[in-house]
Amino acid sequence: MRSNNQKISNFFIGFIIVLSIVLWLMPTGFENPSQIKNSIRTKALVVKVDDADLKNHSIVTIGTQDLNLKILSGKFKGDTINAHNVLMGQKKLDKLFKPGDRVLAVIKMDPNTGRIISARADDLYRLSTEWILLLLFALFLVGFAGITGFKALLSFVFTAIILWKVLVPFLLKGYSPVIVSFIIVTITTTVIILLINNFSKKGMVALIGSIAGVAITTLLALVFGYFFAIPGTVQEFSEMLLYAGFTNLNMGDIFISCIFLSAAGAVMDVAMDIAAAQNEIIEKRPDIHTKELIISGFNVAYPVIGTMTTTLLFAYSGSFMFVFMMFMAKGTPMDTIFNTNYIAAEVLHTIVGSFGLVLVAPITAIVGGFIYPVKK
Repeated sequence: MRSNNQKISNFFIGFIIVLSIVLWLMPTGFENPSQIKNSIRTKALVVKVDDADLKNHSIVTIGTQDLNLKILSGKFKGDTINAHNVLMGQKKLDKLFKPGDRVLAVIKMDPNTGRIISARADDLYRLSTEWILLLLFALFLVGFAGITGFKALLSFVFTAIILWKVLVPFLLKGYSPVIVSFIIVTITTTVIILLINNFSKKGMVALIGSIAGVAITTLLALVFGYFFAIPGTVQEFSEMLLYAGFTNLNMGDIFISCIFLSAAGAVMDVAMDIAAAQNEIIEKRPDIHTKELIISGFNVAYPVIGTMTTTLLFAYSGSFMFVFMMFMAKGTPMDTIFNTNYIAAEVLHTIVGSFGLVLVAPITAIVGGFIYPVKK
């Protein structure tokens, strides 16, 4: 029996690896050949800068920064070119370079001769650091947890790919955000739990509890999202999507789907904690009764949901710290703050997500009480 389960587990791991590769290679339908036609993106070193055209207006800077770049990769490696960096007075988008910076340079070429026409510095080059960070994360995860760490890493990669290659394109194509997001969350939750726990009763209990918790969170998000009446354009970059021509998108439903999508991981954690605890109890006390196992699940759930709800509060508050600082600096009254669209949106995020965590705990404990082989 154990041998068959191991074979099924190995087959499932291989299937997810192949599926991840296929999804990664699959086009999204939103590729833009004009973005890369007659242009290349390459790593470059800033050799010299000329800030003569820059003008400071209070706390913002506008103008064009002239750069001298040495190309570090690609067909023009070793060449030195002149490039521009245009500042528009938007501090969150503008960047000011200095000699020694490594940048991502966008080089435009003549389609007939292949020679460089113009170049610009797009941003600081961070890909190398990002790959190093990801590699360290992978090595630590696998080194610490062994095969379980490898399966956790695989689930991490699979989830990232399916969000980018499936969820985002489907949302852009105008499919129902709530339905698509719920299906994606269900698929990724199933894959993650089955990868980590194989096809076991512990995995089944955690999976049923997780999906039930996400379903409840979705329902709460829909109901209270209606009463909060928060426009979907409260999300950053949403207006840019509209200006880019995606006026058919239902921004309100996309915002609602983001609520339960954000809470899905925490919901799965709570369900997994309770399922694992009940599994440990049943292994030590195989003669335990259903009622006792459910009560034990409740006892495990109390401290777990107590900390997890605060985790959501920390997570969402951290992303809005500058907003809170601005309100306090201006002496804004509390009733005004909590009636503001983007603050009300965070309140909805936090409370609905926490509500889902509270409800998933007893559901998982009850499911475990009836699925595990205990005395009735």
